[in-house]
Amino acid sequence: MRGHTCHHCKQWIEEGETHDCWTSTEAALTQDLSEDLQDAWQRLRETAASLGDQRIYASGTCIMFSRKSCYAFVRPKRSFLEVCLFLGRGLKAPQVRRAARQSKTKVANIVQIRHRDEVEPPITDWLQEAYALPDVLASKVAKSKAPKSKAPTSKRR
Repeated sequence: MRGHTCHHCKQWIEEGETHDCWTSTEAALTQDLSEDLQDAWQRLRETAASLGDQRIYASGTCIMFSRKSCYAFVRPKRSFLEVCLFLGRGLKAPQVRRAARQSKTKVANIVQIRHRDEVEPPITDWLQEAYALPDVLASKVAKSKAPKSKAPTSKRR
């Protein structure tokens, strides 16, 4: 038999067989989670969805939350949900595993969630802050580009 091993998922693919391991769904990424993690995922998704207009979609091994750009993503793991929140600052809190600057304006803050009860403040507050960050950044840009009023100059005679 002829075929090959997919270099992404390590699955054996027969010759002529179609294979797309990059196409994933929320259901596929969360189906093997424990009941506690399923509950935590549902609560996190509902909380994020209630923030306003956005797109929630699966991409590779993550579930992305985005407006014009991604403001957060969840990477389901066997024993926890790894949540990455893009904020304008690094967080210093016991829930935050690490924070890494991603650009001049965004810091990726990594949080691990193991139970539904953890999806409450301050995590929900940070999620709200991440959702609102594009608006905050846009207003800062608008203020910096606004024409500055010049003081009237008196003419000399």
